[in-house]
Amino acid sequence: MSRQSKTELLDANEQLLVRLAWACEVQGMTQAQAAEQFGVTRLRVNKALAEARERGIVRVTINSSFGPCIELEEQLCVQFGLDTATVAPVGGDDFKLHTVLGAALGQFLNRLLERPDIRLFGMSWGNTLNMATRFMEPMNRPDLEITSVMGGLTKGSDVNSYEITTRLADLCNAQHSYFTAPVYASSRASREILEQQQEFKGSIEKIQAANGLALAAGDMKHSLLLADGLPDDIAIDDLVQAGAIGDIMGYFLRADGTLIDHDINARVLGINLADLDSLSNVVVAAGGLNKVPIIRAILLRGCVNHIVTDEHTARSLVAASP
Repeated sequence: MSRQSKTELLDANEQLLVRLAWACEVQGMTQAQAAEQFGVTRLRVNKALAEARERGIVRVTINSSFGPCIELEEQLCVQFGLDTATVAPVGGDDFKLHTVLGAALGQFLNRLLERPDIRLFGMSWGNTLNMATRFMEPMNRPDLEITSVMGGLTKGSDVNSYEITTRLADLCNAQHSYFTAPVYASSRASREILEQQQEFKGSIEKIQAANGLALAAGDMKHSLLLADGLPDDIAIDDLVQAGAIGDIMGYFLRADGTLIDHDINARVLGINLADLDSLSNVVVAAGGLNKVPIIRAILLRGCVNHIVTDEHTARSLVAASP
């Protein structure tokens, strides 16, 4: 066969590949329809589509804002040892962070709380967790109990643990209970005294037996905890000097995920951070570049199973991780 004949044969073959690929991938024909249209067998169509992909004639792209987010979710899971991750897509820099995160967390909680094995679920407080309840669909789970897992703010607020716990329970037609305490005891000694009370012990044991928790993270500048929850005798500058880059459940962490050496961590009224290690379905919902250090510290500590965050924050977390 002459060189020209070979070239013509190759061109004819590529034309067939392109036509079959266009028919199936663009026009939406089935392989059977394409085979009938072009007078070939279904096996030939199947092999042609495979060859078209191998040769780059057909390139699979995901034309969706969720495409890069899926890749980021996988990277977060691998780099930080998470079970799963949810990365919410954002367009540009002008977006309402709490709305984006709340929508993503709400969808996640809808799927999680529909599971029959989730019988007791703990809820923290904060803007993102509050917003999540606005994006959830009602469900009928009278066998489910929602409990608050942190002490409440002394000031009335719709982002307080009591309000959020009640709202989530109402959405799920579930029972609810409260952890009735402030975030911090007045002193280490006061906490030790409270820990001996039977009612306090019962609340702690309930949280420790939860089938899942939803938690938030606070930074050292814009945190509700710093604004309304710190004891009067605690100075933010002292926490920063001790190495604090943010908190989870009222516990202040260093950049490497360890607890700072400060009296504040001995005054938290609630479960210990170490208790999270034995719990499943522990999700932290947080985002914003200002929170990258504390989110990374939480992930390095390994005390959560799932993260809900935004695309920009996820990229920063992946880039900052070794």
